[in-house]
Amino acid sequence: KKKKKKIRGVCRPCRIMILVNPQSGRGQALQLFTGHIQGMLTEASLPYTLVITERQNHARELVRKADLSQWDALVIMSGDGLLFEVINGLMEREDWQEAIQTPLGILPGGSGNALAASIHHYSQSPPAWNEELLLSCGFMLCKGLVGPLDLVSIHLASKQRLFSFLSLAWGFVADVDIESEKYRHVGAIRFLMGTLVRLASLRVYQGKLAYLPVKESDSKTRTHVDSLLPGLDQPVPESWTVVKEEDFVLVLAIYQSHLAEDLWTVPGAMADDGLIHLFYVTAGISRPALLRLFLAMEKGAHLAYGCPHLVYEKVKALRLEPITPQGMITVDGEVVEYGPVQAQIHPGLTETRPPGVTPPPPAAPFPALFSHPVQSTTIIKP
Repeated sequence: KKKKKKIRGVCRPCRIMILVNPQSGRGQALQLFTGHIQGMLTEASLPYTLVITERQNHARELVRKADLSQWDALVIMSGDGLLFEVINGLMEREDWQEAIQTPLGILPGGSGNALAASIHHYSQSPPAWNEELLLSCGFMLCKGLVGPLDLVSIHLASKQRLFSFLSLAWGFVADVDIESEKYRHVGAIRFLMGTLVRLASLRVYQGKLAYLPVKESDSKTRTHVDSLLPGLDQPVPESWTVVKEEDFVLVLAIYQSHLAEDLWTVPGAMADDGLIHLFYVTAGISRPALLRLFLAMEKGAHLAYGCPHLVYEKVKALRLEPITPQGMITVDGEVVEYGPVQAQIHPGLTETRPPGVTPPPPAAPFPALFSHPVQSTTIIKP
């Protein structure tokens, strides 16, 4: 029996800052906004300011310095990378404890759109992709409800601390994500192309993996303190599990249901379940078996596939120490420093649109919403 979510409403009229990355995905985020979302916001009488980002970390710098008292919500129209910037910009503020409580929204405008797909899934709606998913997320934005979202703090060897809402990846998943950037112009199919290319020359990575497993008695305490993590230069506590294998094809820690619009990675995940869902695939898996695994993931059937090389654990914290000298580690799809890394879940640290909001049926769009002129829009290009 599912627990009822703590959902509250954003005050009306709701003042929204919408950040759009015009380069995300196939470079059509701004056109998608004006063609599909703009009219919905006008019909819902939601005043907003449209900010067009111009460079990497532009949004991060903006929200770090912004007067957040002017805004009731921050909404990202892009892929997952722009939300990563916004969350870390908020956490870098002196008033971060208050700033991170600013409700956040996501409108899918990139290639992967993992969080948008996850939130749509949490609403118990049928699967949706592309413009249908965008309409669903736009409808939920207009409803003006928010709910808790887990964040994960990630420590790198350089002492840098990042905050993540989606995933930490090493090996095959990280390689495909970054190497497929060259195919960005084709949209979400870039990931399939990248998968096929990487399968042709499958890599095995050596490293050490350890994690703190979840216990039934664990509570979901809301705190920003990394109380579960020792220093990276210290051994992991005895309560942790150390994985015997040291040869991996991939390691993926994910905290949402979807890794992409069409990759239903954790069927049972919720936005605030207080869990890191840890997957790893050990060396020895064949190329066809790995491909079948990802094809099964499209329907959330990979865990029932019975692959002996796939391991899934629910954890509270983890540590990864690569031994292979070259490779890539990604956080929310963004490349970070390669080397030892560890992470801990922080339940409900921020807020986003919640489950429990039913989007409109795909066959019944809002014809009146796309024809009204917008009088409340300000476009900022700093």
